[in-house]
Amino acid sequence: MSQAFTHEEVVVRRGSRSALPLIVAVHSRLLGPAVGGCRMRRYDTWQEALTDALRLSEAMTHKAAVAGLDFGGGKSVVALGPDTELTPARREAALADLGELVASFDGSYRTGPDIGTGPQDMAVLRRFTPYAYCAPEEHGGTGDSGGPTATGVLAALRSGARQVFGDASCAGRTVVVSGFGSVGGRIAAALAAEGARIVVSDVDPSRKAAALALGHGWVEPERALSAPADILVPAAVGGVLSRAVVPRLAARLVVGPANNQLTEDSVADALAARGILWIPDHVAGAGGIVYTLSRESEHYGHEAALRRVESIGDTVDRLLESARSAGVTPLRAARLLAEARQTAAAAPALHP
Repeated sequence: MSQAFTHEEVVVRRGSRSALPLIVAVHSRLLGPAVGGCRMRRYDTWQEALTDALRLSEAMTHKAAVAGLDFGGGKSVVALGPDTELTPARREAALADLGELVASFDGSYRTGPDIGTGPQDMAVLRRFTPYAYCAPEEHGGTGDSGGPTATGVLAALRSGARQVFGDASCAGRTVVVSGFGSVGGRIAAALAAEGARIVVSDVDPSRKAAALALGHGWVEPERALSAPADILVPAAVGGVLSRAVVPRLAARLVVGPANNQLTEDSVADALAARGILWIPDHVAGAGGIVYTLSRESEHYGHEAALRRVESIGDTVDRLLESARSAGVTPLRAARLLAEARQTAAAAPALHP
């Protein structure tokens, strides 16, 4: 049976400069303009890139709704083939193609960095559209959103720890951080500073020396999910939690910024059946988008925007209480909250 198509708009275009497939998927604009980062990565086929864009844009709708933002969900993808040679010139051409495409939405779709792109790339997009967030400060943006993303994950993690362990502190606990990049590195540093034992993993073996130099332990990627731990932080690619993986998990709490961590929604039920608390990634990982939109769209100051990010912990508290009361998983509770906001936005206004 085919899956229902729920997106408002999807554009697939061949870049006139780069000859690369470009995709913009807008899932919903019910709450406001669609937002979602630009992913530039390799796919076996452009159809796989389209599937990625569709899934990620829907997740962005839920992320924005649960975070209380007046924005919808979207995603853009520059699809590189398995053997695409991405020279600096072709990268620049691809970004120009994408900038032109994003500009055609006239603000109804807005983008930012994602896997394979960063603040400097957003500076290129801003030659074509003002709706490219997280450009370097000298180009009018707020720069790398990794710090706020990590702050939001830590707030969610402490909320989860209170429920699972009875204490928000991670002192003395073993935490496996799978993905030692910008966000994972910040999470590891913060938890180590409060006395947690940190074990990290990354597909890039060159990061092992840096991890060990900081006093962290190291585990190879294929063993990261089953390594002895109190808390698991997925901070790399998505699709890591499947029904086959759940029986191997040692951690009692799983919370991290990686997008689309579950291979299918039913994995949330399998996690709950094993007594593992999983905080939905689109809730825990919302800090970057909350901070960026607060600063660049709603003109909050730094401290006020950071307080909004830290309130992700309060959001998780409410979700976990709602899940307990209703006897559902946190994923289902988050979906119900997102759907309620969407339904309210879709309802016609009543006039006296």
